Amino acid sequence: MTAKKLLDLFAGGGGAAWGYHLAGFQDITGVDIKPQPRYPFRFVQADALEYLAEHGHEYDAIHASPPCQGYSIMNNLPWLKGREYPLLILPVLEMLESLGKPYVLENVMGARHGAKGLSKRGLEAHGLQAGWLCGTMFGLPFYRHRLFAANWLWLAPGHAKHTVYDPAKMTVHRAIKEMPLVVPGHDNPVNTAWRQYHDGALAAWQQGNGAQAVGVGIGHAAGWRLAAEAMGIDWMNRAELTQAIPPAFTFHIGEQMLKVMG
Repeated sequence: MTAKKLLDLFAGGGGAAWGYHLAGFQDITGVDIKPQPRYPFRFVQADALEYLAEHGHEYDAIHASPPCQGYSIMNNLPWLKGREYPLLILPVLEMLESLGKPYVLENVMGARHGAKGLSKRGLEAHGLQAGWLCGTMFGLPFYRHRLFAANWLWLAPGHAKHTVYDPAKMTVHRAIKEMPLVVPGHDNPVNTAWRQYHDGALAAWQQGNGAQAVGVGIGHAAGWRLAAEAMGIDWMNRAELTQAIPPAFTFHIGEQMLKVMG
């Protein structure tokens, strides 16, 4: 069987690509306007929209993660108000639809269809009718909610209620120890990645990362290296990590996409 070719637009450090790789995509090309020296697969430095227009037809499937800052609720922070960010969801979505290839378009929860922040700014057309994923769906020690819109049907796992723990009582340590060490129904290499998530989560709590909930037990401050380990993307630096998609998310979606593609 010929390997399916995946185009990874706005590729960043390669978190999404790594999940697709674990799912079974072996021919991956990442595109980003900035250099990405640690990207783990073939990389092209280019404008994502221009590359998509010129080369999108050459790929079997496309993943796109347009810049999220313009849609994030973080824009409400006083020191970020008034900043201008690129708003690329709509143009990217229109191009993906015109190509007719299986696609996944990822962004933050502030970009969901009907979000108040979009309507206040007249950006309703950018709203994604999409499913979403959370780290707790996979037993991971962080939330990092992300939307995933696609032109094919995919299913998300159940979402447990976010639970606050008292680290002083060690309850969170026991919860992390009980995390699954494998993705149900799968063997290596996923087993190895899952153990990294588990061990990194436990280490973060043992070293006192300072968070109060298991879903934020891995942060971007003093614990950013632990966050990278917990996600299974420890080759990234701090800046890359803050934008990264947990590979567990795209592993879950990628497996389903390959089945749809046949």
